[in-house]
This record gives sequence, structure tokens and C-alpha cells, in this order.
Amino acid sequence: MQQLNQLSQSLEQEIEFLSSSLGQLKMAQQKFMESQECLTKVNTDNTGKSILVPLTSSMYVPGQLSDTDNVLVDIGTGYYLEKTVSDAHEYFKRKTDFLTKQMERVQPALQEKYRAKQAVTEVLQLRVQAQLAAQHQQGAATSKA
Repeated sequence: MQQLNQLSQSLEQEIEFLSSSLGQLKMAQQKFMESQECLTKVNTDNTGKSILVPLTSSMYVPGQLSDTDNVLVDIGTGYYLEKTVSDAHEYFKRKTDFLTKQMERVQPALQEKYRAKQAVTEVLQLRVQAQLAAQHQQGAATSKA
């Protein structure tokens, strides 16, 4: 019974880890999809238009869109690459596709852990019921004697 409890706890930890990983993958995917969509606004029709330039996540300054051919793409750890709008679009598409594939790999593993946890929980419940029934029968047998 103790081994089943340990297995159940282990499965629960794995489920939490996989769920967390899946959530992080979804957040990253959403970020890339959002960036990809924003690229549609960078076109020659918008040259010279006023925009708000983020300095931090909650502070902006006014600016003007002057270069509609190139963008700076954050590639991680403080590094940026200048890319054409079409190259940036392809970059975000590749990243989104990669994350989708990773999510498709994690999803079945998560489902399998859920099924295993459910099976272990059912076995635990059966064992507890069997113990209770045995105790009840023992109690009934000692009261008759």
C-alpha cells in the first residue's frame, strides 16, 4: 500500500511538471504568434505613422515608424537580429511550428501519466475497501465468539 502511495505521489509530480512544461510551451507559442501577427502592421502604408515604442513592459514613448523593410528580432538572452519583415515572419513561423511539435510530444506523455495515476488510484481504493471489509468481518467474527 505504501508503494502505491509513493507511486501515486511520483505520478502526481510528473503530471505537474508536464502540465507546467505544456503551459510554458503554450505561452512561448502565443508570444511568437503575436509577434508574427504584428508584422502585418509593418508595411509601406504605415511609414511615418506615429507609434508607441515600449521602453519597459509598462512605459512607452511616442515615435514614428521610419523603416518598414526591417525589424529587430529578439532571439533570446539579450541578442537581437535585424531581419527583413518576410524573414522575421518566417522565423516566427518556424518557432511556432517547432513549439507546436514539442507540445504534440508532451501531450501524449501527460495523458499517459493521467491514465497511470487513475489506475493507481483505483487500485488504492480497492485495497482500502478490501481492508475495511476484512476488518468488518473480523469485528463481526469476534463479537459472535
